[in-house]
Amino acid sequence: MIYFTADLHFGHEKIIRHTGRPFASAEEMDKALIRRWNRKVSPEDEVYILGDITMKGPEYASEMLGQLKGKKYLIRGNHDKFADNPEFNRTLLEWIKDYGELEWKGQRFVLFHYPIQEWNGYFKGSICLHGHQHNKENYNLDNLAKGIRRYDAGVDANGMEPVSIEQIINFFSRI
Repeated sequence: MIYFTADLHFGHEKIIRHTGRPFASAEEMDKALIRRWNRKVSPEDEVYILGDITMKGPEYASEMLGQLKGKKYLIRGNHDKFADNPEFNRTLLEWIKDYGELEWKGQRFVLFHYPIQEWNGYFKGSICLHGHQHNKENYNLDNLAKGIRRYDAGVDANGMEPVSIEQIINFFSRI
């Protein structure tokens, strides 16, 4: 299975208040995010992280990623400075890119940390997946109602866990 997520912000106390996450501390948040991820993702699954794993540095990033199941890919976000540090264990990620595209069963996905107005294949049914904004679920529902094939894959919009490619396909089948 293929999954997407974004904006984990491991170890970031302020993100709890900023986004209204249901946790008392960063430690509680980290444990819950890891538990929810590993409950859903198997070691054979692929997970595309659309930015903002942590701001706490390369050692913390390595520690958190090392606890997560699956083959992980990173679309770099504005808080992923750790990825360029030689102390980060790059073997925990299959690759690191600023932008990506994926085709699955004839459906094109554009992967970027930031939401964009138009993307490759916009007029041909492609879906843009992003993070960055820490939207709630209603953002994706509003886009669906407007016929906009843009989806916030971040944890704040998806029950604090990764969202599967099939969930996203089913979501947009209502257009």
